[in-house]
Amino acid sequence: MGQENSSTDKEVTLQQMQDLYRKFASECPSGKLHLHEFKRIFGVNSNSTEEESAYTENVFQSFDTNKDGNIDFMEYVAGLHLVLRGKLEDKLRWSFKVYDRDGNGSLDRQEVRHLVKIINKIKRHNDPTAGNIDDICDRLFDLVDKNNDNQISLEEFIEGAEKDPWVMEQLKLDIGPCDWFLEQQEKKT
Repeated sequence: MGQENSSTDKEVTLQQMQDLYRKFASECPSGKLHLHEFKRIFGVNSNSTEEESAYTENVFQSFDTNKDGNIDFMEYVAGLHLVLRGKLEDKLRWSFKVYDRDGNGSLDRQEVRHLVKIINKIKRHNDPTAGNIDDICDRLFDLVDKNNDNQISLEEFIEGAEKDPWVMEQLKLDIGPCDWFLEQQEKKT
């Protein structure tokens, strides 16, 4: 999810971030952001695919660090800072956490297959030339699972994504959080 630090990304100013924080406070006066509100903010609705909805739920859960079923202001600030200003390794750690659906600290073939399916569906909108999901999953394991235990550890995940552009391409979403953020600011005015 926007894991690359790109020189083409627009810089988000401190004033814009403060405006977004104020917007959070006004839209969530209780100080709590619930899943349905989170989905609405990111444009996930009844017309969205099951994969988009599932991915958004995983992102929500990764921001809900105290696991109370909502995102409070501090969790929101921490998540926003990571997505907008975080270093590549921090973003990869966060992505790994999102992808590790059972929270056991490693990605098995089922989790990798699921994340490849979600990313392909969202990025390519069912493009038939996107490639076979099982083939992509097998290739990811061949390139990333260094100890051949059919599990991808956090370290293997980070190393594989940093060293191989194809792996990075398969594991990231081109959401462009800075662009999204700036679009939200423009809608506000």
